[in-house]
Amino acid sequence: MGSATVSLKKWGSSLGVVIPAELVEEEKLEEKEKVIIEVKKISTLSDVFGSLKEWKADAQKLKDEARRGW
Repeated sequence: MGSATVSLKKWGSSLGVVIPAELVEEEKLEEKEKVIIEVKKISTLSDVFGSLKEWKADAQKLKDEARRGW
């Protein structure tokens, strides 16, 4: 099973992807053939930043825990 990182493109009111030629050759894919696509969004730092606002851990306590080995 091959995989590739691709960008979404607007096609009418939908989003689509282009399967790279290398993956098409590797998997011997043909036009009109049905495939299963697994979608995983790649998170950026700006997506993650600020997501733990409720987490009130003290920095010193975190360092102490890390030194103890959790």
